[in-house]
Amino acid sequence: MNRPASSRPALATFGAPREDDALALVGLTVAYRVRGRERDVLTDVSLRVRRGEAYGLVGESGCGKSTVALAALRYLPRNGRVKAGKIAVAGEDVLALDADGLRTLRANAVSMVYQDPAGALNPTLTVARQLSEAFEAAGADASVARSRSHAMLERVRIADPGRVLASYPHQLSGGMQQRVVIAMALASNPALLILDEPTTGLDATVEAEVLDLIAKLRAELGMAVLLISHDLAVIGRMCERVGVLYAGRLVEEGATRDVFERARHPYTVGLLRCLPTRGRNKHAGALDTIPGELPAPGASAPGCIYAPRCRLADARCREQAPPPHRMASVHGEQMSRCHYHERAIELPFAAPPEAPRTSQGAVLNGESEPRVVLRALDVSRTFGHGAQAVRALDGVSIELHAGETLGLVGESGSGKTTLARLLLGLHAPDAGGAVELDGKRLHARVARRRAGERAALRVVFQHPDGSLNRALPVKRLIARALARPHDGAPPTHDASDESRIAGLLEAVRVPARYLAARARQLSGGLKQRVAIAQAFAGEPRIVICDEPTSALDVSVQAAILNLLARLQRERDVSYLFISHDLDVVRYLADRVVVLYAGRVVESGPAAAVFDGPWHPYTETLLAARALGESSANGTPLAPPRGCIFRAHCPRKLGAICDEAPPPLADAGGGHRILCHIPIAELRALQDAEKDIRAAT
Repeated sequence: MNRPASSRPALATFGAPREDDALALVGLTVAYRVRGRERDVLTDVSLRVRRGEAYGLVGESGCGKSTVALAALRYLPRNGRVKAGKIAVAGEDVLALDADGLRTLRANAVSMVYQDPAGALNPTLTVARQLSEAFEAAGADASVARSRSHAMLERVRIADPGRVLASYPHQLSGGMQQRVVIAMALASNPALLILDEPTTGLDATVEAEVLDLIAKLRAELGMAVLLISHDLAVIGRMCERVGVLYAGRLVEEGATRDVFERARHPYTVGLLRCLPTRGRNKHAGALDTIPGELPAPGASAPGCIYAPRCRLADARCREQAPPPHRMASVHGEQMSRCHYHERAIELPFAAPPEAPRTSQGAVLNGESEPRVVLRALDVSRTFGHGAQAVRALDGVSIELHAGETLGLVGESGSGKTTLARLLLGLHAPDAGGAVELDGKRLHARVARRRAGERAALRVVFQHPDGSLNRALPVKRLIARALARPHDGAPPTHDASDESRIAGLLEAVRVPARYLAARARQLSGGLKQRVAIAQAFAGEPRIVICDEPTSALDVSVQAAILNLLARLQRERDVSYLFISHDLDVVRYLADRVVVLYAGRVVESGPAAAVFDGPWHPYTETLLAARALGESSANGTPLAPPRGCIFRAHCPRKLGAICDEAPPPLADAGGGHRILCHIPIAELRALQDAEKDIRAAT
């Protein structure tokens, strides 16, 4: 049946911009000049985002996603230029605009939200001043700008606009900062909103809130969205169509459901297989990965650019560049640059390494208990004094066993990172709490710990810039971490360091060509890989991983998770793994602890925690990830008399939750839940709700 012209699916390739395009790129080629030579980073890219449409752009770090966004804004760095092609935003020929025209376009037609909201906000100005400037740039006078600022914060679902307007950026949470940045981007009522990794680093509930906000605002304002993300789940939830970039080339495009259900390019198939799937963990074997690495920028090959990494490639692929094949799919037209697009879905799996075995140190048998290597005993941590005091941790006790992974989950502000810093000796616990290593009490301050104790615990931070000296080359960064400290003696090196450096970088998939590169020259994903190699260089017994894969694309994430599982199997190393990605925690963790407002509300074996019954807070976390629904939770600044989750609990019983602290109930097998609702009743309620969701 023929569709009306207005509802026909967008063509995968086309020759010119159209009237209903919010963004159109036609044959776009962009090059950067590096060391006197131009290197193409985008090659013949054609895509269109229709007015009111959400279009997702995915691919590995370095494939050119952000360059597409910068080119659309004509905001390329000084060493970048458009070599060929056309760019149109809301009908305007971007490349033909003079300085005034370009300023007008950026002020009125297109806005961009960057990955790190803190980097987009001026720390010395209040939110009111910065948001007012956005309205003033769009033509409003100062008084109108102030009133519109208040209304815009309400529009982005900020409950107390007055307080937020009077705040400085550092006084707001990451999710709140991102809402402010979105409000600034919407000040001009743009036809096109470009979002570059807007939810990276956000926990599941805040991510759901931000995505839900963007979807509602898109419906209200009728604007188009170009969403750049390495999170395929976010793309699948938010976008009608998706484009897949590889080494600066658009290799697949189509309706999101078509591409995700039956990918037509081996690279897309590989990306989708890298995702940890529900019900699978590290003991079932390694995740599938994409072999090899992205070609260097500007690299050219006579055949398919993906052939060196493709398990379907043959002589034809290496000699002939594939044209854009177009085919009809269920929800529209699909395009693939692959000679064998009909059987791309049959791509052979990578030969997995030996399936990981459960570490003997973590096995519970009838003869012995698992050996505890790290323990926190009733630790609390209070920041501030008097009326301004905030208790970030309140009576937390955890145990980490030899050779196991303990997953730590919870919203931003729940105390996860505070607990990690306390274990590392970067924070001291309040009086009465203690941290033990191998049953021996550790000094509260890292500077007072012995060298061997410091070497036993290493950390991988969420933001690699916090742990890497940006001025040093990669080789020296790893070499410094390889130095073997001894009490009372300077660090030493030996002749095997060169091969160990090469082995570490190969394990975390950092190409050898980056050995001489300085940290500031690396992409975010590459910096995180170097930080992980640095943490493992000293052969620690315990590694605290604080959101180590949040900045990585799915292919590198899969390789890192496989690496962590292999190192654990081979070296009996233990992990405290902090992450907002519950699918990653489900895959890697042996046991899970759920924190809310600085308290442990649930703990137990990973399978039990993820399969239920759940604490009502855990239930909201899982629902937010699975359904994209916001729990609308807030973390209280001070714990109440009763249950700390009472104000947001969907299963609140009544006065007992307000007045009495809940008991720690045993759900069996080491699974414990801090809740007034009896375990059997909690299980029945949640099973009934699962049945209703399955039926609808």
